[in-house]
Amino acid sequence: MPARPRMLAAAIAAALALGAQAVPAAAAAPAGPAATEVSRGVEIPAFYTPPAELPAGDGTLIRSEHLPLALSLPGLDGPLPGRATRLMYKSTDANGEPVAVTGAYVEPAAKWRGEGPRPLVAVAPGTMGQGDQCAASMALEHPLRLGEGTVSVGYENLSVYRMLLRGIAVVVTDYVGLGTTDRLHTYVNRVDGAHAVLDAVRAARSLDSASVTAGSRVGLFGYSQGGGATAAAAELQPSYAPDVPLAGTYAGAPPADLAEVTEAIDGGDLAGALGWSLNGFLQTEPALRPIADKYLNAEGREALADLSTMCVGDALFGYGGADSADWTTTGQSLGDIVRAEPVLRDFLAGQRIGRLRPDSPVRVATGVGDDLVPHGQARQLAVDWCRGGAAVTYTPVLLPGVGSGLLDHFAPLLADQGSAISWLADRLSGEPARSNCRTMPLQP
Repeated sequence: MPARPRMLAAAIAAALALGAQAVPAAAAAPAGPAATEVSRGVEIPAFYTPPAELPAGDGTLIRSEHLPLALSLPGLDGPLPGRATRLMYKSTDANGEPVAVTGAYVEPAAKWRGEGPRPLVAVAPGTMGQGDQCAASMALEHPLRLGEGTVSVGYENLSVYRMLLRGIAVVVTDYVGLGTTDRLHTYVNRVDGAHAVLDAVRAARSLDSASVTAGSRVGLFGYSQGGGATAAAAELQPSYAPDVPLAGTYAGAPPADLAEVTEAIDGGDLAGALGWSLNGFLQTEPALRPIADKYLNAEGREALADLSTMCVGDALFGYGGADSADWTTTGQSLGDIVRAEPVLRDFLAGQRIGRLRPDSPVRVATGVGDDLVPHGQARQLAVDWCRGGAAVTYTPVLLPGVGSGLLDHFAPLLADQGSAISWLADRLSGEPARSNCRTMPLQP
Protein backbone atom coordinates (compact mmCIF):
# COMPACT_ATOMS: atom_id res chain seq x y z
CA MET A 1 0.00 0.00 0.00
CA PRO A 2 1.45 3.45 -0.91
CA ALA A 3 2.44 5.77 1.92
CA ARG A 4 -0.50 8.18 1.64
CA PRO A 5 -3.28 5.57 1.73
CA ARG A 6 -1.41 3.75 4.51
CA MET A 7 -1.31 6.98 6.54
CA LEU A 8 -5.03 7.59 5.95
CA ALA A 9 -5.85 4.02 6.96
CA ALA A 10 -3.94 4.53 10.21
CA ALA A 11 -5.82 7.74 10.94
CA ILE A 12 -9.17 6.08 10.23
CA ALA A 13 -8.27 3.10 12.40
CA ALA A 14 -7.27 5.37 15.28
CA ALA A 15 -10.52 7.32 15.06
CA LEU A 16 -12.64 4.20 14.91
CA ALA A 17 -10.82 2.53 17.77
CA LEU A 18 -11.41 5.56 19.97
CA GLY A 19 -15.11 5.97 19.42
CA ALA A 20 -16.06 7.07 15.89
CA GLN A 21 -17.56 3.65 15.30
CA ALA A 22 -19.27 2.36 12.20
CA VAL A 23 -23.01 1.87 12.29
CA PRO A 24 -24.08 -1.51 13.69
CA ALA A 25 -26.53 -3.29 11.41
CA ALA A 26 -29.30 -3.07 13.99
CA ALA A 27 -28.82 0.69 14.35
CA ALA A 28 -28.93 1.60 10.68
CA ALA A 29 -30.79 4.85 10.08
CA PRO A 30 -34.17 4.74 8.39
CA ALA A 31 -34.56 6.30 4.96
CA GLY A 32 -34.81 10.07 5.03
CA PRO A 33 -36.71 12.50 2.82
CA ALA A 34 -36.17 12.55 -0.92
CA ALA A 35 -32.69 13.77 -1.86
CA THR A 36 -32.23 17.00 -3.80
CA GLU A 37 -28.53 16.60 -4.60
CA VAL A 38 -26.02 13.82 -5.08
CA SER A 39 -22.42 14.63 -4.14
CA ARG A 40 -19.81 12.01 -5.02
CA GLY A 41 -22.34 9.22 -4.81
CA VAL A 42 -23.94 10.43 -1.57
CA GLU A 43 -27.51 11.68 -1.51
CA ILE A 44 -28.01 14.96 0.35
CA PRO A 45 -31.42 14.95 2.09
CA ALA A 46 -33.92 17.63 1.13
CA PHE A 47 -33.61 19.01 4.68
CA TYR A 48 -30.31 20.65 3.70
CA THR A 49 -31.80 22.82 0.93
CA PRO A 50 -32.43 26.30 2.42
CA PRO A 51 -35.72 28.08 1.79
CA ALA A 52 -35.84 31.02 -0.60
CA GLU A 53 -36.66 33.40 2.25
CA LEU A 54 -34.75 33.38 5.53
CA PRO A 55 -36.19 34.63 8.82
CA ALA A 56 -34.91 37.67 10.66
CA GLY A 57 -32.75 37.25 13.73
CA ASP A 58 -29.43 35.44 13.96
CA GLY A 59 -29.82 31.99 15.45
CA THR A 60 -33.49 31.79 14.50
CA LEU A 61 -34.51 28.18 13.94
CA ILE A 62 -35.61 27.57 10.33
CA ARG A 63 -36.46 23.89 10.62
CA SER A 64 -35.63 20.80 12.64
CA GLU A 65 -36.18 17.05 12.50
CA HIS A 66 -35.18 13.90 14.35
CA LEU A 67 -31.59 12.80 13.64
CA PRO A 68 -30.84 9.08 14.17
CA LEU A 69 -27.50 8.68 15.95
CA ALA A 70 -25.40 5.89 14.52
CA LEU A 71 -24.35 4.66 17.94
CA SER A 72 -27.45 4.64 20.14
CA LEU A 73 -28.26 2.19 22.91
CA PRO A 74 -31.35 1.85 25.13
CA GLY A 75 -31.13 3.39 28.60
CA LEU A 76 -33.39 4.01 31.59
CA ASP A 77 -33.60 7.75 30.91
CA GLY A 78 -33.76 7.48 27.14
CA PRO A 79 -31.39 6.32 24.40
CA LEU A 80 -27.69 6.54 25.19
CA PRO A 81 -25.92 8.83 24.80
CA GLY A 82 -28.92 11.00 23.91
CA ARG A 83 -31.57 12.14 21.45
CA ALA A 84 -30.40 14.11 18.41
CA THR A 85 -32.18 16.76 16.39
CA ARG A 86 -31.05 18.01 13.00
CA LEU A 87 -31.15 21.82 12.77
CA MET A 88 -31.19 24.56 10.20
CA TYR A 89 -30.81 28.09 11.52
CA LYS A 90 -30.20 31.60 10.27
CA SER A 91 -26.80 33.27 10.55
CA THR A 92 -24.95 36.20 8.98
CA ASP A 93 -21.89 35.73 6.76
CA ALA A 94 -18.72 37.80 6.55
CA ASN A 95 -20.33 40.15 4.04
CA GLY A 96 -23.27 40.86 6.32
CA GLU A 97 -25.65 38.75 4.24
CA PRO A 98 -28.19 36.30 5.73
CA VAL A 99 -27.27 32.64 5.36
CA ALA A 100 -28.78 29.32 6.38
CA VAL A 101 -26.55 26.97 8.40
CA THR A 102 -27.23 23.38 9.45
CA GLY A 103 -26.09 21.38 12.45
CA ALA A 104 -27.31 19.07 15.17
CA TYR A 105 -28.35 19.30 18.81
CA VAL A 106 -28.04 16.31 21.14
CA GLU A 107 -29.96 16.14 24.42
CA PRO A 108 -28.02 13.81 26.75
CA ALA A 109 -29.66 10.95 28.60
CA ALA A 110 -27.13 11.36 31.43
CA LYS A 111 -27.78 13.80 34.23
CA TRP A 112 -25.55 16.83 34.68
CA ARG A 113 -23.64 16.39 37.95
CA GLY A 114 -22.00 19.80 38.03
CA GLU A 115 -23.18 23.05 39.53
CA GLY A 116 -26.13 24.89 38.00
CA PRO A 117 -28.52 23.87 35.23
CA ARG A 118 -27.53 21.60 32.38
CA PRO A 119 -24.87 23.40 30.31
CA LEU A 120 -24.45 23.57 26.55
CA VAL A 121 -21.28 23.19 24.48
CA ALA A 122 -21.07 24.25 20.85
CA VAL A 123 -18.70 21.93 19.00
CA ALA A 124 -16.93 23.37 15.97
CA PRO A 125 -15.73 20.42 13.85
CA GLY A 126 -12.22 20.00 12.57
CA THR A 127 -11.59 19.76 8.84
CA MET A 128 -14.32 17.67 7.24
CA GLY A 129 -13.93 18.80 3.61
CA GLN A 130 -15.99 20.96 1.26
CA GLY A 131 -18.52 18.56 -0.24
CA ASP A 132 -21.98 18.82 1.27
CA GLN A 133 -21.86 15.12 2.19
CA CYS A 134 -18.98 15.89 4.60
CA ALA A 135 -21.14 17.85 7.07
CA ALA A 136 -20.62 16.90 10.72
CA SER A 137 -24.38 16.53 11.31
CA MET A 138 -24.47 13.82 8.64
CA ALA A 139 -21.42 12.16 10.23
CA LEU A 140 -23.38 11.71 13.47
CA GLU A 141 -25.74 9.52 11.46
CA HIS A 142 -23.14 7.99 9.12
CA PRO A 143 -19.75 8.17 10.88
CA LEU A 144 -17.91 6.10 8.30
CA ARG A 145 -18.38 6.30 4.54
CA LEU A 146 -16.04 4.37 2.27
CA GLY A 147 -16.52 4.02 -1.46
CA GLU A 148 -18.88 5.58 -3.99
CA GLY A 149 -16.44 8.46 -4.45
CA THR A 150 -16.41 9.54 -0.79
CA VAL A 151 -14.10 8.74 2.11
CA SER A 152 -15.21 10.39 5.35
CA VAL A 153 -14.84 9.67 9.06
CA GLY A 154 -16.90 11.32 11.80
CA TYR A 155 -13.93 11.70 14.11
CA GLU A 156 -15.62 14.56 15.99
CA ASN A 157 -18.23 12.11 17.28
CA LEU A 158 -15.84 10.99 20.01
CA SER A 159 -15.66 14.41 21.69
CA VAL A 160 -19.43 14.82 21.32
CA TYR A 161 -20.16 11.48 23.01
CA ARG A 162 -17.68 12.12 25.80
CA MET A 163 -19.45 15.35 26.69
CA LEU A 164 -22.88 13.76 26.46
CA LEU A 165 -21.81 11.09 28.95
CA ARG A 166 -21.05 13.91 31.40
CA GLY A 167 -24.59 15.25 30.99
CA ILE A 168 -23.47 18.20 28.85
CA ALA A 169 -25.82 19.10 26.00
CA VAL A 170 -24.05 19.54 22.67
CA VAL A 171 -24.82 21.49 19.52
CA VAL A 172 -22.64 20.89 16.46
CA THR A 173 -22.44 23.37 13.61
CA ASP A 174 -21.86 22.36 9.99
CA TYR A 175 -20.48 25.85 9.23
CA VAL A 176 -21.55 28.12 6.39
CA GLY A 177 -22.03 26.18 3.15
CA LEU A 178 -21.19 22.69 4.42
CA GLY A 179 -24.30 20.55 4.05
CA THR A 180 -26.49 23.34 2.72
CA THR A 181 -26.79 23.02 -1.03
CA ASP A 182 -26.91 26.71 -1.96
CA ARG A 183 -23.22 27.66 -1.69
CA LEU A 184 -19.71 26.39 -1.09
CA HIS A 185 -18.35 25.92 2.40
CA THR A 186 -16.28 28.96 3.40
CA TYR A 187 -13.43 26.94 4.88
CA VAL A 188 -11.42 28.68 7.68
CA ASN A 189 -13.25 31.97 7.16
CA ARG A 190 -12.85 33.68 10.53
CA VAL A 191 -16.15 35.56 10.65
CA ASP A 192 -18.32 32.92 9.00
CA GLY A 193 -17.01 30.25 11.36
CA ALA A 194 -17.45 32.39 14.48
CA HIS A 195 -20.99 33.41 13.58
CA ALA A 196 -22.04 29.85 12.76
CA VAL A 197 -20.78 28.64 16.15
CA LEU A 198 -22.47 31.38 18.18
CA ASP A 199 -25.74 31.17 16.28
CA ALA A 200 -25.81 27.40 16.82
CA VAL A 201 -26.08 28.14 20.55
CA ARG A 202 -29.02 30.47 19.96
CA ALA A 203 -30.76 27.88 17.78
CA ALA A 204 -30.26 25.10 20.34
CA ARG A 205 -31.71 27.21 23.15
CA SER A 206 -34.87 27.80 21.10
CA LEU A 207 -35.65 24.10 20.62
CA ASP A 208 -38.76 23.01 22.54
CA SER A 209 -37.19 19.60 23.14
CA ALA A 210 -33.98 21.04 24.64
CA SER A 211 -33.49 21.25 28.40
CA VAL A 212 -30.96 24.06 28.05
CA THR A 213 -32.17 27.63 28.50
CA ALA A 214 -30.81 31.15 28.39
CA GLY A 215 -29.60 30.49 31.95
CA SER A 216 -27.43 27.50 30.98
CA ARG A 217 -23.69 28.08 30.98
CA VAL A 218 -22.19 27.86 27.50
CA GLY A 219 -18.81 26.57 26.36
CA LEU A 220 -17.12 26.24 22.96
CA PHE A 221 -15.00 23.27 21.85
CA GLY A 222 -12.96 22.94 18.67
CA TYR A 223 -9.73 21.53 17.25
CA SER A 224 -7.86 22.49 14.06
CA GLN A 225 -10.41 24.20 11.80
CA GLY A 226 -12.73 23.99 14.80
CA GLY A 227 -10.08 25.54 17.05
CA GLY A 228 -9.88 28.50 14.71
CA ALA A 229 -13.66 28.84 14.66
CA THR A 230 -14.02 28.72 18.45
CA ALA A 231 -11.10 31.11 18.92
CA ALA A 232 -12.71 33.57 16.52
CA ALA A 233 -16.09 33.08 18.20
CA ALA A 234 -14.59 33.86 21.62
CA GLU A 235 -13.20 37.09 20.18
CA LEU A 236 -16.39 38.15 18.41
CA GLN A 237 -18.88 37.05 21.07
CA PRO A 238 -18.96 40.38 22.97
CA SER A 239 -19.94 42.32 19.85
CA TYR A 240 -21.87 39.74 17.82
CA ALA A 241 -23.60 37.67 20.50
CA PRO A 242 -23.71 39.48 23.87
CA ASP A 243 -26.72 37.31 24.69
CA VAL A 244 -24.44 34.23 24.57
CA PRO A 245 -22.03 34.78 27.48
CA LEU A 246 -19.30 32.16 27.50
CA ALA A 247 -18.07 30.20 30.50
CA GLY A 248 -15.01 28.97 28.60
CA THR A 249 -13.58 28.18 25.17
CA TYR A 250 -11.24 25.39 24.11
CA ALA A 251 -9.27 26.20 20.95
CA GLY A 252 -7.04 23.28 19.97
CA ALA A 253 -4.42 23.70 17.22
CA PRO A 254 -6.08 26.86 15.92
CA PRO A 255 -5.04 28.08 12.44
CA ALA A 256 -4.75 31.67 13.66
CA ASP A 257 -2.35 32.89 10.95
CA LEU A 258 -3.42 31.54 7.57
CA ALA A 259 -0.32 32.86 5.79
CA GLU A 260 1.83 30.58 7.96
CA VAL A 261 -0.59 27.67 7.67
CA THR A 262 -0.58 28.03 3.86
CA GLU A 263 3.19 27.58 3.81
CA ALA A 264 2.99 24.62 6.18
CA ILE A 265 0.41 22.52 4.36
CA ASP A 266 1.69 23.12 0.82
CA GLY A 267 3.18 19.87 -0.42
CA GLY A 268 2.03 18.02 2.70
CA ASP A 269 -0.63 15.52 3.64
CA LEU A 270 -3.44 18.07 3.68
CA ALA A 271 -2.42 20.15 0.66
CA GLY A 272 -5.99 19.83 -0.61
CA ALA A 273 -7.07 22.27 2.09
CA LEU A 274 -5.42 24.99 0.00
CA GLY A 275 -8.12 24.42 -2.60
CA TRP A 276 -10.89 24.58 -0.01
CA SER A 277 -9.52 27.86 1.32
CA LEU A 278 -9.26 29.39 -2.14
CA ASN A 279 -12.74 28.23 -3.14
CA GLY A 280 -14.27 29.77 -0.02
CA PHE A 281 -12.31 33.01 -0.19
CA LEU A 282 -13.15 33.53 -3.87
CA GLN A 283 -16.82 33.10 -3.02
CA THR A 284 -16.60 35.62 -0.16
CA GLU A 285 -14.35 38.25 -1.74
CA PRO A 286 -14.88 39.04 -5.46
CA ALA A 287 -11.77 41.27 -5.46
CA LEU A 288 -9.67 38.10 -5.29
CA ARG A 289 -11.07 36.71 -8.55
CA PRO A 290 -8.74 38.67 -10.91
CA ILE A 291 -5.76 37.32 -8.95
CA ALA A 292 -7.04 33.77 -9.33
CA ASP A 293 -7.63 34.30 -13.05
CA LYS A 294 -4.10 35.65 -13.40
CA TYR A 295 -2.29 32.84 -11.62
CA LEU A 296 -4.34 29.63 -11.81
CA ASN A 297 -3.55 27.35 -14.72
CA ALA A 298 -5.81 24.61 -16.07
CA GLU A 299 -4.50 22.09 -13.55
CA GLY A 300 -5.15 24.50 -10.70
CA ARG A 301 -8.68 25.28 -11.84
CA GLU A 302 -9.42 21.58 -12.22
CA ALA A 303 -8.04 20.88 -8.74
CA LEU A 304 -10.24 23.57 -7.14
CA ALA A 305 -13.34 22.24 -8.89
CA ASP A 306 -12.49 18.66 -7.90
CA LEU A 307 -11.78 19.56 -4.27
CA SER A 308 -15.03 21.51 -3.93
CA THR A 309 -16.96 18.23 -3.63
CA MET A 310 -14.40 16.26 -1.60
CA CYS A 311 -14.26 15.19 2.03
CA VAL A 312 -10.97 15.13 3.92
CA GLY A 313 -10.40 11.44 3.20
CA ASP A 314 -10.84 12.00 -0.53
CA ALA A 315 -8.37 14.87 -0.42
CA LEU A 316 -5.76 12.80 1.43
CA PHE A 317 -5.94 10.15 -1.30
CA GLY A 318 -6.22 12.56 -4.23
CA TYR A 319 -4.10 15.56 -3.22
CA GLY A 320 -1.79 14.44 -0.41
CA GLY A 321 1.66 15.80 -1.28
CA ALA A 322 0.36 18.18 -3.97
CA ASP A 323 2.59 21.19 -4.71
CA SER A 324 0.63 24.39 -5.32
CA ALA A 325 3.33 25.58 -7.73
CA ASP A 326 1.94 23.01 -10.17
CA TRP A 327 -1.37 24.88 -10.11
CA THR A 328 -0.03 28.27 -11.21
CA THR A 329 0.84 29.84 -14.55
CA THR A 330 4.11 31.22 -13.17
CA GLY A 331 5.32 28.19 -11.24
CA GLN A 332 5.08 30.17 -8.00
CA SER A 333 3.66 28.58 -4.88
CA LEU A 334 0.55 30.04 -3.28
CA GLY A 335 2.76 31.36 -0.47
CA ASP A 336 4.88 33.21 -3.02
CA ILE A 337 1.76 34.68 -4.60
CA VAL A 338 0.43 35.82 -1.22
CA ARG A 339 3.66 37.73 -0.65
CA ALA A 340 3.53 39.21 -4.16
CA GLU A 341 -0.10 40.36 -4.21
CA PRO A 342 -1.08 43.07 -1.66
CA VAL A 343 -4.83 42.41 -2.06
CA LEU A 344 -4.41 38.75 -1.17
CA ARG A 345 -1.91 39.54 1.58
CA ASP A 346 -4.29 42.06 3.13
CA PHE A 347 -7.22 39.67 2.90
CA LEU A 348 -5.34 36.96 4.79
CA ALA A 349 -4.19 39.54 7.35
CA GLY A 350 -7.87 40.31 7.94
CA GLN A 351 -8.40 36.63 8.74
CA ARG A 352 -5.80 36.75 11.53
CA ILE A 353 -7.13 35.63 14.92
CA GLY A 354 -5.66 37.25 18.02
CA ARG A 355 -6.24 40.93 17.36
CA LEU A 356 -9.29 41.06 19.64
CA ARG A 357 -9.52 40.06 23.29
CA PRO A 358 -11.97 37.40 24.47
CA ASP A 359 -13.94 38.45 27.53
CA SER A 360 -14.15 34.86 28.82
CA PRO A 361 -11.55 32.19 29.74
CA VAL A 362 -9.83 30.41 26.87
CA ARG A 363 -7.66 27.29 26.74
CA VAL A 364 -5.24 27.12 23.82
CA ALA A 365 -3.63 23.72 23.26
CA THR A 366 -1.20 22.84 20.51
CA GLY A 367 1.14 19.95 19.79
CA VAL A 368 4.71 21.20 19.87
CA GLY A 369 5.57 18.80 17.03
CA ASP A 370 2.65 19.91 14.87
CA ASP A 371 3.95 21.31 11.60
CA LEU A 372 0.67 20.98 9.71
CA VAL A 373 -1.05 23.72 11.72
CA PRO A 374 2.24 25.07 13.05
CA HIS A 375 2.74 25.14 16.79
CA GLY A 376 4.43 28.54 16.64
CA GLN A 377 1.51 30.46 15.19
CA ALA A 378 -0.95 28.77 17.60
CA ARG A 379 1.29 29.67 20.53
CA GLN A 380 1.46 33.24 19.19
CA LEU A 381 -2.33 33.41 19.47
CA ALA A 382 -2.03 32.64 23.19
CA VAL A 383 0.70 35.28 23.50
CA ASP A 384 -1.42 37.88 21.70
CA TRP A 385 -4.38 37.20 23.95
CA CYS A 386 -2.22 37.31 27.07
CA ARG A 387 -0.82 40.67 26.04
CA GLY A 388 -4.37 41.89 25.55
CA GLY A 389 -5.31 40.93 29.10
CA ALA A 390 -7.36 37.79 28.38
CA ALA A 391 -7.57 34.86 30.82
CA VAL A 392 -5.58 32.25 28.89
CA THR A 393 -4.59 28.72 29.80
CA TYR A 394 -1.86 27.78 27.33
CA THR A 395 -1.20 24.02 27.08
CA PRO A 396 1.64 22.69 24.92
CA VAL A 397 1.09 19.01 24.14
CA LEU A 398 4.36 17.10 24.21
CA LEU A 399 4.32 13.94 22.10
CA PRO A 400 7.06 12.11 20.24
CA GLY A 401 6.94 12.88 16.55
CA VAL A 402 6.02 10.09 14.17
CA GLY A 403 7.34 11.75 11.02
CA SER A 404 3.93 12.41 9.44
CA GLY A 405 2.37 15.84 9.29
CA LEU A 406 -1.15 14.45 9.55
CA LEU A 407 -0.52 12.15 12.48
CA ASP A 408 1.62 14.71 14.33
CA HIS A 409 -1.37 17.03 13.99
CA PHE A 410 -4.01 14.42 14.81
CA ALA A 411 -2.33 12.76 17.81
CA PRO A 412 -2.55 15.83 20.14
CA LEU A 413 -6.30 15.96 19.51
CA LEU A 414 -6.67 12.51 21.05
CA ALA A 415 -3.98 12.88 23.71
CA ASP A 416 -5.35 16.14 25.09
CA GLN A 417 -9.06 15.63 24.54
CA GLY A 418 -9.90 14.30 28.00
CA SER A 419 -8.04 17.14 29.71
CA ALA A 420 -9.67 19.69 27.43
CA ILE A 421 -13.16 18.38 28.21
CA SER A 422 -12.41 18.32 31.94
CA TRP A 423 -11.17 21.92 31.80
CA LEU A 424 -14.33 22.97 29.98
CA ALA A 425 -16.59 21.01 32.38
CA ASP A 426 -15.00 22.90 35.29
CA ARG A 427 -15.85 26.21 33.65
CA LEU A 428 -19.40 24.99 33.04
CA SER A 429 -19.67 24.17 36.77
CA GLY A 430 -18.71 27.73 37.63
CA GLU A 431 -15.14 27.06 38.74
CA PRO A 432 -12.83 29.99 37.92
CA ALA A 433 -10.08 29.45 35.38
CA ARG A 434 -6.44 29.86 36.31
CA SER A 435 -4.61 31.80 33.63
CA ASN A 436 -0.96 30.93 33.16
CA CYS A 437 -0.11 34.08 31.21
CA ARG A 438 2.20 35.30 33.96
CA THR A 439 4.30 32.16 33.91
CA MET A 440 4.32 31.78 30.12
CA PRO A 441 7.22 33.52 28.40
CA LEU A 442 5.78 36.02 25.92
CA GLN A 443 8.64 35.36 23.54
CA PRO A 444 9.30 32.00 21.85
